[in-house]
Amino acid sequence: MIENIRLSFQGIFGHKLRSFLTMLGIIIGIAAIIAIVSTIKGTNEQIKENLVGSGNNLIDVKLNMNGIDISPSEGVNLEGIPIIDGNMLNEMKNLGSVKDVAIYHESNSYEAVFYKSNSMEGVTFIGCDNSYLDINSYLVTAGRKFITSDFNNFRNVCIIDRTTAQSLFEGEDPIDKTLEISGEPFIVVGVVDQDDKFEPVINTIEEWYTYHENGVAGKIMIPDTSWAFYSSYDEPYQVIVKADSTETMSKAGKNVEEYLNDLIPKKRNTSDENTVKYKKANTMEKVKALQDLSNTTNQQLIWIASISLIVGGIGVMNIMLVSVTERTREIGLKKALGARKRAVLGQFLTEASVLTSLGGILGVGAGIGLAYFISNVALVPVAISVPAIVVSVVFSMLIGIVFGLIPSIKAANLSPIEALRYE
Repeated sequence: MIENIRLSFQGIFGHKLRSFLTMLGIIIGIAAIIAIVSTIKGTNEQIKENLVGSGNNLIDVKLNMNGIDISPSEGVNLEGIPIIDGNMLNEMKNLGSVKDVAIYHESNSYEAVFYKSNSMEGVTFIGCDNSYLDINSYLVTAGRKFITSDFNNFRNVCIIDRTTAQSLFEGEDPIDKTLEISGEPFIVVGVVDQDDKFEPVINTIEEWYTYHENGVAGKIMIPDTSWAFYSSYDEPYQVIVKADSTETMSKAGKNVEEYLNDLIPKKRNTSDENTVKYKKANTMEKVKALQDLSNTTNQQLIWIASISLIVGGIGVMNIMLVSVTERTREIGLKKALGARKRAVLGQFLTEASVLTSLGGILGVGAGIGLAYFISNVALVPVAISVPAIVVSVVFSMLIGIVFGLIPSIKAANLSPIEALRYE
């Protein structure tokens, strides 16, 4: 085998231009497939990050009616929907694929928040428990987090994000300052910012609006025990679930959703209003739908690129037939000296396999270069796929074996006498 490989390289380098032109179809096909697969993988990762976030693995479970998230302020009858207590929270944390759980209230209010003569509208108000900030990767940049006495003593304190601090206080230290929220005074005890804040890739104006509609107006967080001072409603909680991985987000959200819905009295299922139930956000379903669309489109491109591999294989067969013709006397001499059909067959199959494998390796290098070129020119994300590289090299070797088989059989079946007489 080693001797056959050595002879194969000797033959390839003895006819460099011919060998290169023979490998060109293989190189182009492999390069195209590597570039396409890398682009698919990179695009799918971008889709996942843009919709899911940068590794936070968070998914919301909210009350929902007929596909629309609801709140008590909308006048929906929520009688019988249980208020989540500490025992229920601990049970949710022990569900499959769930790493942590926090409960919270949320309201997107157009009512202005005031600090002295400054005001701010469109703020998102959140009434949260003590673990909400940690699960959402909030870091305290000034002041402190909530403490147990804030909850036990129903204190009117709040924590604001960086956007709110900049808008209302304009460089002034906000700690221990008083905000007016729904006519109630709330003392600012902390300022937070999200750790490793994720900025999605934005390519269109629609994507810009989609992103900037989600939270850039600012957030104000208060203890959940003080929520009634803001909303005047005794309402069920929403839940934010931290999954143990991005891949298990949907499963974790589903487990919490089913747990909470099992607590809703069955008698509520007898009328239209009883369609109110907890429902997890469908972020991962959106990710999968977009990824499936991307994969379907690009798989067609892969099939088109594969045609060049077939063309390359035909080129290999053609050049191997020429090689057999050119080396007829050599084959006849080997067989006259005792070489068996299997030895001659193995030599030519090895030569075809080495030729296409070398083309496959060059194609992988060209494909990686092409992928990064496309990324720089078209601003398309790229993630090099190692399995695609391995499969491509193995596949190119198989092409050599398949398309080199007929010429190899022809060489092995040559009659020694006729081969030696060949001019």
